[in-house]
Amino acid sequence: MIPSDPVVWMLVFGRVSAMMAVFPVFSSSYFPVQLRIALSALLAFFTAATLPSISLHSAGLGTLVGLMAMEICIGLLLGFVGRMIFYALDIAGSVIAMEMGLRLATELNPLSNASSDTPGAILNYLAITLFMSLDMHHWFLIGFQRTYDLLPIGAAHLSTGLFTMVVERTNGLFAAALQIAAPLIAVSFVITLVLSLLSRAVPQMNVFMESFAFRSLAGMVVFGLTLNLMAQHITNFLHQLPEDILRVAQMLGKG
Repeated sequence: MIPSDPVVWMLVFGRVSAMMAVFPVFSSSYFPVQLRIALSALLAFFTAATLPSISLHSAGLGTLVGLMAMEICIGLLLGFVGRMIFYALDIAGSVIAMEMGLRLATELNPLSNASSDTPGAILNYLAITLFMSLDMHHWFLIGFQRTYDLLPIGAAHLSTGLFTMVVERTNGLFAAALQIAAPLIAVSFVITLVLSLLSRAVPQMNVFMESFAFRSLAGMVVFGLTLNLMAQHITNFLHQLPEDILRVAQMLGKG
């Protein structure tokens, strides 16, 4: 099918390109900008072909610019909601690195183009691998196409419910990060408790210096043993992405 109106295609392109500019994997520095633009144009081509025709020929330039700005803002919001799980991984990685004593060990995070804690970078790589291997990118794109059923072009309205939902999702980032980092936090607490008792029994022992080796060794062992459990948590959050963007579209469409 061919889009009935090039203007509709441009508006769809504004929404999908803005979403991909924010959403992880597609917004990564390792993902070429030219490929992202081409993929956005292709997705906009197929999506616009499924939409009903909209009479925009009599609309003025100001109206079209306003519609394009609205579609770009919608795409940015959808991409931000989809990126929240990766923000939770960054928080979890920082907590794990602090508990393991690896705050000084950093490497380049491919999603943010900045230095990140090593555990956080590992979790981000794991999330990207799961996102692609579980075909979640296909479900995410299907969910994006269905947003037009709930939120047609030019029908977006801000609402208190949308603001409340975004705040609740943001608050949930810390709970998700704690769920992922819980095994390392528990092991760190046990090590701290044991060394505290040891310092009382052997005052001559420099517990502060000895704790670094124990924390790092035990942290790496537990991190490796619980990586499968962390992957299950990440998978559960990834499965919610299509529903999350549909819920945002529904809240925007209600007004």
